[in-house]
Amino acid sequence: MEHKPLDGRIALVTGASRGLGAACAEWLAARGAHVVAVARTTGGLEELDDRIQAKGGSTTLAPMDITTEAAMAHLCRSIHDRWGKADIWVHAAIHATALTPAAQIREKDLDANIATNIRATARLIAMVEPLIEPSDIATAVFFDDDGEAMYGGAYAMSKAAQRALVSRWQAESAKHGPRVALLKPNPMPTAVRARFHPGEDRDALASPRDEAARLLAPLFPA
Repeated sequence: MEHKPLDGRIALVTGASRGLGAACAEWLAARGAHVVAVARTTGGLEELDDRIQAKGGSTTLAPMDITTEAAMAHLCRSIHDRWGKADIWVHAAIHATALTPAAQIREKDLDANIATNIRATARLIAMVEPLIEPSDIATAVFFDDDGEAMYGGAYAMSKAAQRALVSRWQAESAKHGPRVALLKPNPMPTAVRARFHPGEDRDALASPRDEAARLLAPLFPA
C-alpha cells in the first residue's frame, strides 16, 4: 500500500462544505489525513465526502454552526476521546453580510459578522489549541484577505479583528508551538467574492483547488 505523507493524521477543517475550505479538505485527505469536516450545509458536506471517498480518502462529517459554543465544544471533546488529539486545523469558515455603506450598517449585520469572524474564531482557538498541542506537527491555518470591497465595511472590520487575533496567537506560539499560519489566497470564484464583486469575470480567478495546493504544500511537504 502506498505510503502518504499525512497517513494517520487528523485534520479538522471548519468551513469545509465549499470553496477553499472544501479544497483544503480534499487536499489533506488525498495525502492521507482523516478529515473532520465542519460546516452548516449538510448537502455540501455529503458532496465533499463523496469526492474524498471516491479517491480513497476518509472523513467524519460534522454538520454544525461554529457559532454554537456547545456544539463545537462537544466536537472537540469527541475528537479527543476518539483519537487523543488532532494534528491540523484549517479554519475557512467565514461570514459576509450584504454590501452596505458604512453609515447604514445594520446592527444585526454587524453582529452576524462579529459572531462568526471574531467571536467564534477566538472561541475555537481556545478549544483547538489544547487539542493540537500534543501533535508533533501541530498546525493551525487561517486565510486572510484585504476586505477591500466598497460598502463591505462590516466584513472588513471583522476580518481586521480576526487578523489581529491570529497574528497575536502566531507571535505568542512562535517558540513553542503550535505553528500558526496566516495565508493569503489569490482571488477565487467563491460565493463571498461574488457578493462583493458582482459581474466580475470569474474565469480569470484562481481555482480553489490550485490555491489549496499552493498554500498547503509548503506547510506539509511530501
